[in-house]
Amino acid sequence: MALKQPPNKGAASLPKTVRNKMGFYKKGGSTSKSGSKPKNPKLYAAVKSEAKKKFKVYPSAYANAWLVRTYKKRGGTYA
Repeated sequence: MALKQPPNKGAASLPKTVRNKMGFYKKGGSTSKSGSKPKNPKLYAAVKSEAKKKFKVYPSAYANAWLVRTYKKRGGTYA
């Protein structure tokens, strides 16, 4: 005879404070990254225009990774 297991209710059964700590109620969209803005906007704009020329599809993971890596190599930082 197999033992019965309680039904799995998932995260919905947890208190709201626990779900908040787990990240269910994060503020801001995926693009905000809690205020990470380039400190050197001119350099960032230059690297971004290079990325748009280099990649066929600009808003892509590869293009954005290249943009961040190149921006940092050239001395750019984020706030």
